[in-house]
Amino acid sequence: MKTNHRRVSRVAVATAAAALCLAGAGQAQAATLGSITFYTGADQTGTAVRLDLEKVDVCQELTTPVRSFFAASNQSVDVFFNKGCTTGAPGRTGDVYYRTGTLGQGNLPYDAVSYRIRATG
Repeated sequence: MKTNHRRVSRVAVATAAAALCLAGAGQAQAATLGSITFYTGADQTGTAVRLDLEKVDVCQELTTPVRSFFAASNQSVDVFFNKGCTTGAPGRTGDVYYRTGTLGQGNLPYDAVSYRIRATG
């Protein structure tokens, strides 16, 4: 009898722990996590510009062009080389833009002048 009681107790504890983990995971996905930083120079050099990840799906202009980034977040950023989050190479129309991803770093192919934070990674 004691053995069955212990098994039931262990199962109950494991079930409760799993439920708490799942509840916490849902909340974590809803929250903004981490940071994304642009840099005015290549290879994460120059002046750092940390992005406000709460401004989702809003086109934002940069006061100074940026050349590189570091991303460690649950969101990604679409980076544009024309004002107004317009796609295309600088001064041209087209479909060129850059997406940072959620975890990474790198140099941008052109000077970036505007960006939009995506609702999901």
